[in-house]
Order: sequence, then structure tokens, then C-alpha cells
Amino acid sequence: MPVFLDTSDAGFEHGFATLLSAKREDSPDVDDVVAGIIAEVRARGDAAVCDLTGRFDRLSLTPSELRFSPEEIAAHAARVPEAERVALEQAAQRIRAYHVRQMPEDAWWTDPEGAGLGWRWTPVSAAGLYVPGGLASYPSSVLMNAVPAKVAGVERLAICVPTPDGVVNPAVMLAAQIAGVDEVYRVGGAQAIAALAYGTESIAPVDKITGPGNAFVAAAKRRVFGKVGIDMIAGPSEILVIADSDNDPDWLALDLLSQAEHDESAQSILICDDAEFGRRVVEAVEARLETLERRAIAGASWRDFGAVIVVRDLEEAAALSNRIAPEHLELCVADPEALAAQCVHAGAIFLGAWTPEAIGDYVGGPNHVLPTARSARFSSGLSVLDFLKRTTLARMSPEALGAIGPAAEVLARSESLEAHGLSVTARLQRLNRGTGG
Repeated sequence: MPVFLDTSDAGFEHGFATLLSAKREDSPDVDDVVAGIIAEVRARGDAAVCDLTGRFDRLSLTPSELRFSPEEIAAHAARVPEAERVALEQAAQRIRAYHVRQMPEDAWWTDPEGAGLGWRWTPVSAAGLYVPGGLASYPSSVLMNAVPAKVAGVERLAICVPTPDGVVNPAVMLAAQIAGVDEVYRVGGAQAIAALAYGTESIAPVDKITGPGNAFVAAAKRRVFGKVGIDMIAGPSEILVIADSDNDPDWLALDLLSQAEHDESAQSILICDDAEFGRRVVEAVEARLETLERRAIAGASWRDFGAVIVVRDLEEAAALSNRIAPEHLELCVADPEALAAQCVHAGAIFLGAWTPEAIGDYVGGPNHVLPTARSARFSSGLSVLDFLKRTTLARMSPEALGAIGPAAEVLARSESLEAHGLSVTARLQRLNRGTGG
């Protein structure tokens, strides 16, 4: 059974703190193993990637077989049923349209001293996208990673997707096709991250790596950060639903289960202002669990990490939401926009009872790669900005340098950086002799 908490109870703060601090992810100490894998890939390149793929994915490969050929991708993509093809194309169109609006603008202006200042945005040259394999092989994740990268203008886009026992998800291949991915490799795990970061004979290195993965992938991303950029370290999925009693308990039950079915470590929380309504939602969850295909996974998640919190009012609900900083936040209340204004820490907010979180996973438009484990307090979901770099621009006219240069000389001297100051002084001396230009 999920945890029941009530803010009016004397022990609420202790119970809520326990809920927030619960260790949900089975994080074995894999760092030493991952360090060895990365070192092996750096030393032996393709040979190491092939050996490790055989060991972990039970798939024997030669270096020439690491990459899917265009013909292989087309053949696999052709196996996708028409309805799924149409849905993926619609999803891609909506994701692209949303992310185009995120593109920032370059700027250039002249300040009062006559200095030209500004910035420009340019894409990374190459990005590597990790797509989990096996049961967690989701074509929607391909679109959510690849489409923003292409919108940002990334020239080369490479995907690594493990194919355990040689099993390929055709929809993943189709999604890669639709999104304009340039290269697809049938490798996964820490060895894939190492190959993308450092390169091998067959896999050229990239500048940034995005996409979720297991504990080995997460540890590898941590280790290669600095050599390449990464998006985030994603943990188990989570959803917080704030609802008033004017809702269908079954709808909310399904919304809670939509995240619980991801992973036994996922977390689903309901905040409501009516204890009896909360119990009705729990009853609806239990009823749905009897027939849900993934009931073993969803049931374990709901049993071990689920929670129902009863609050006095929606203002209190918003305050608790900000402490939770959920990955997904559904606001099933009469005025969701007003409540959303109070909820400042959330990866993604879904406004109103007619906006289930699942729409955001597929066709809403906003990205579904979102911060987890309370990291929405300080980070954002994936966007075109993850594939762009901002370069600042400055140009001093002689007059501008004359106006602000002396301050730079003073600060350079105060920091005992002589050459810094002299580089300004030399120019100011020429300017003062009347030969500036």
C-alpha cells in the first residue's frame, strides 16, 4: 500500500522528509567496472567494443558490423505498421514545431561608451544520442533527443542503441529515419558512451552525449563529462498529481500508473484536499492493477514508493510540490494556470484534467527528457539549448577603450597580473599620442 500522509497530523514533517529521502534507485557500485570499460575502449577501440558487446549483449560483431547500414535501417523501418508510422511522423512534427520556437536569437549593440557587444549561438558539431535497448527501447526517446538536435543545426547525429541477442526495435529505426539521424550503431552500455566520447576506428567522437540509460550508462556519462558535454544523469521516473475532488478517480489512477509501469523504482504521488477522495483514487489504482499488463512492475512501484498526501488547501499543495520538485506535475484542479504560477520547481507541468502526462511523453511537443530526483530545483528538461553554445562578442573602438580601459588597468594591478594591465596601457598610450585607429 502507498504511504498516507496528512499535513494536519503532528508527525507529517517526519513522514514527508522520509518520503523525500527514500532511496528509490538500485545503484550498485559500478564505477570501478565502468572505469575499466572506458579504459579498455580507449586502448583497444573497435576490438574492445565488439568484445564487450558480445559479453553484455550476447551479440557477436566485427568492426564492420557495428554500424547499421542505410539498407538495414530502411528494411527494419519498413516493418513498422502504418498506424505507428503515422503516429511517429505526427509526433516528430509536433516536437519539431515546439522546439523551433526555443531557438534563441543572436544579439549585437553599441553601448554608451561606443563598445560593440553581443553574442551569437552556434550548434555543437556532433552529438551522440543513447537509446536504451531491450524492454526500455522507446522510439519516442529517439525523437525527443534527435529532433531538437537537428533543429539546433547539429551537423552529425549518431545514435547508439543496444540490440541484445540481435533483437532490433523497428520503430526505433524508423524514428531515427524520421528525425534525420546520420549514424546508428548497435552497441550499448558504458562501452557505447566511451566510444562516443573518445572515438574508435569506426565510431568518430562527438561533442555532446544525451539520452537515458542504466547505472552503467549513467556512471559512464559522469566519467566522460568534461571530455564531452552531457545532458543530465536521469533517475527513475516520477509523477506528482495535484487534484481536487472534482475529478474522475479512475483517470487519476491511470495517470499515477502511467509512471509506475516504467520501473519498480518509479514514484507516483497524489496530493489532494479530500482524504475520502484520496482513498477512492487508491481503490481505483488497485482495481486497474488487477488487469494492467505491467502490473508486477507498476504494483511494486506503487507499493514501495507511492504516496497520497492530504492538504488543507491548494496553496499548501503548491508548497509541497516545490519541495518535491517533481519530474512530471499534473494539476487537475479548477484553475490550473493559477496553481501553476505557484509551482516553480517542476520538470514539466500538465494543466487540467484533460492533459494526461502521457501526452507529453509522445505528441504534446515539449520534451520528455526531464530532470528527476528533485533536480528540477536547479535544472531543466532537454531543449535545443542543450545542443547550442553561446559565444560572447566584443569590439572596442579607440574611444570606448579610452573610456573603460583605465578601470581595467586598475583591476589588473590589484590582481598582480602585470601583462593584463600592460596590454591595455600600450593601447591607451598610443591613443593618448593621437595615433589611435
